[in-house]
Amino acid sequence: MINQKSIAILPFVNHSNTIDNEYFCDGITEEIINALTKVKGLKVTARTSSFAFKNTTKDVRHIGNQLGVATVLEGSIKIFRNKIRINVQLIRTSDGFHTWTQKFDRDLEDLFALQDEISLIIAEQIRENFGHLDISDHISVIGTKSIDAYKLYLKGRSYQLNWDLDDYITAIDCYKQSIAIDHNFYDAYFSLSRSYGILASWGYIDKLEGEQYASTYLAQGMRINPTSYLGYFSTSSIIFWNHWDYANGIVNFRKTLNINPSFAIAYEGISEIYMATGELEKAMLTINLALDISPLSPNHHFTKGNIYFLKKDYANAIIYLDECLKIDPNFTLAIETKLACFMLMNDAIKYGNYVATMPQLISPKVCEVLFNLMHTKTIYTSQDIKALALDVDASFKSIYPWHFYALIYCGQIDKALHIFEEKVALKIGQLVNFRLDPFLEPLRSFASYQSIEQALFSNYQIGTVEEPIIDVKLATQPIPNTEIDVYIKLLKRTIQKDKLYLSSGFSLKDLSASINLHPNKLSWLLNEHLSLNFNEFINRYRLEHFKLEVLKPENSHYTLLGIAFESGFNSKTVFNTFFKKETGLTPRQWVKLQS
Repeated sequence: MINQKSIAILPFVNHSNTIDNEYFCDGITEEIINALTKVKGLKVTARTSSFAFKNTTKDVRHIGNQLGVATVLEGSIKIFRNKIRINVQLIRTSDGFHTWTQKFDRDLEDLFALQDEISLIIAEQIRENFGHLDISDHISVIGTKSIDAYKLYLKGRSYQLNWDLDDYITAIDCYKQSIAIDHNFYDAYFSLSRSYGILASWGYIDKLEGEQYASTYLAQGMRINPTSYLGYFSTSSIIFWNHWDYANGIVNFRKTLNINPSFAIAYEGISEIYMATGELEKAMLTINLALDISPLSPNHHFTKGNIYFLKKDYANAIIYLDECLKIDPNFTLAIETKLACFMLMNDAIKYGNYVATMPQLISPKVCEVLFNLMHTKTIYTSQDIKALALDVDASFKSIYPWHFYALIYCGQIDKALHIFEEKVALKIGQLVNFRLDPFLEPLRSFASYQSIEQALFSNYQIGTVEEPIIDVKLATQPIPNTEIDVYIKLLKRTIQKDKLYLSSGFSLKDLSASINLHPNKLSWLLNEHLSLNFNEFINRYRLEHFKLEVLKPENSHYTLLGIAFESGFNSKTVFNTFFKKETGLTPRQWVKLQS
């Protein structure tokens, strides 16, 4: 059953004259997503899954079914000179009904306040239509007041999210330009830190130099904002990927999630740590939490496939790798891991067909030799091996170190163990899962391998770290028991006496002001003690008013819809749907029965 308090924000369409504003539109969409994740009790689909529908025209009912959400927000942005126009509509996925539509015209310099305003209105609309939420006064907080710095940051994000190591360099340049404009823009520092950390971990840049940059930028960002969830996330990334500190990595990922429980990538980070430590059941539990938030993330599907791969369940691994590749056919990690599955399954036909249809595979010739060495009686002479021109160092700059694996299965165990020790000391990303890497099986019986594993895991005991379920603290009761009945009586008396429901634009905030009760407390009162959301509560009064008015002889010349509008309903669909839900009849059927 779909959680009614759930939403997916689809990428805002760029209606500007220049394609350069595309990343800007994507960035604004992402910020609204980030803002709404701060509303506790609201399920918000992660960016990766929402953006799977970029440039598509699929029906919102289909999108709602795929993402498991009750509402979808669509929008468009047009920027002209120093002006910005944003059109948005909140749509119910069950029937495609537009719950709310609005247009915003502002100066571009007011963008940050506008993002907060739109995010708050969306949250308010969901609360009024679907149930109680605690909403803060501000939920969109940008770490800069400079539009120029923000634009460069968003441009950097657009490159970083390509997950291409070359594009990380371009992203770094954008982030540096951003902080040159605003020295206190902490999000840009955190993004710089993660970018350098990833490039260093995977051998794209000098490891020590990259890690130094990553630590320096992280420290600068944390000095400015020491409680940012992105700061904790960046800390976790460096601790795990660059230092292989598993326990502290999990601690900081949990800090990230305690601030932002909808940050699916942090769940994936915890899952990756459990994979590295060999705790695959915990890894599976955690990646499923990430997939619940972001069901169309290629990264999460890959990670789930990779867990099965490490379990040596290659058939199930391929199922999830294929799910990843359906979403992103160029996801290199999934392509290479699927090749590894066919190789380890000893399925020569599927392996051969796959190699023939995937020209982007890295080192296919070396992989062919590796397959034969593992599974056939093919004899390779020393000259054959020499002709392969194995370049192990270069191989460790690729996703899978195929040349290193070939070295192992060629029988050069001593050399392989020496290289293994050297690379593990550097803690490179390609070996992060070495503990369960099936290609390393021939090394595991050797004392030197065992001593390396023992040294790395001696300070980490499997099972000692808490389960990756984020504890949600129960909020204290917002209204004392002694005051609940008083407020309910006041609420009903005020509504009936002043007939506030007759205004079609009447809101939860208006009602809260009329009885001097905070909107969060009023929302809680309606849901917990009257079992109604705001719109149900108000529409019941409107419905009773309609029933009285429609039967008056002096109103016989009015249409049913006209009387409905006079009773406070602002939509024919809302009126007819609510009437049928409450009475089991259409308005016309009900009136006829009263004659």
